[in-house]
Amino acid sequence: MDPRDRGPRPKQYGPDDLLSRTAQFSRANRPLPEVEAVADLVVEEVTTGFCGAVVRVEKTPGGFTVTLEDRFRKHRVFPLGPGFLLEGKPVSLVRPKSKSEQTSPATRTASGSRAVHGLRARVAREGRIYVEGKHDAELVERVWGDDLRIEGVVVELLDGIDYLPGIVGEFQPGEGRRLGVLVDHMVAGSKETRIASQVQEGREDSVLVLGHPYVDIWQAVKPQVLGFEAWPRVPRSEEWKEGVCERLRRKDPSWPLDPRQAWPRILGAVTSYKDLEPTLLGRVEALIDFVTAP
Repeated sequence: MDPRDRGPRPKQYGPDDLLSRTAQFSRANRPLPEVEAVADLVVEEVTTGFCGAVVRVEKTPGGFTVTLEDRFRKHRVFPLGPGFLLEGKPVSLVRPKSKSEQTSPATRTASGSRAVHGLRARVAREGRIYVEGKHDAELVERVWGDDLRIEGVVVELLDGIDYLPGIVGEFQPGEGRRLGVLVDHMVAGSKETRIASQVQEGREDSVLVLGHPYVDIWQAVKPQVLGFEAWPRVPRSEEWKEGVCERLRRKDPSWPLDPRQAWPRILGAVTSYKDLEPTLLGRVEALIDFVTAP
């Protein structure tokens, strides 16, 4: 999937709205963190939506610039400074330190955050993040688990979008009790979009439902880390995971036919945020920001 395609959302939450809501709840009046534009750092330029890895930083007559390369090896040049998103969070890119200025690299979590050592997990907040199923929860834990424990955020299973109105009613979101929800395959005009709009209406400050465009959370894992170029196309008449396994088995005899055996292989290939599609990264980061906002 083109990393510039941020995927559809409910009508009232377009790309600009998502950025403004994220800023409203977690970034107001805060200086932008400065991040060194080191090689292979993956960022998104906010005005164009261009997402790519840092190739180089250069000094030009007009100032320093950074060159990004997307997954199709297309290059774009942008002024160094503010105007970028890292894992969905606004940052200002700065020149990398010279070798003489560099110290031992700080340990990072799988999400790319700076690791915090010696701290105990925070007592769970009243806010919660719900995801659709077990695989979604395991993938979120794999990449954001350290961050969630430090922030005291609990991830729970939704087990289907149809249960969301009842969960919202029971949770009783309000001041100090924010609910974030990650929904699979939320596209315009779908049941998922209608239910998301329903539960958010009148609760915009306490409920945020974000969807990704993938049929299943499996698709949020970059296929290249699994050894193939793209996820197979499966007709709607077939069960998607079984269809995927069958088609991958034709190309690779070692690929399991049983989705229950395939998932550990997929999850095991994920070592950090770099192994996931940018579309999913932005959604999860926005939900974490939302439920942890003061």
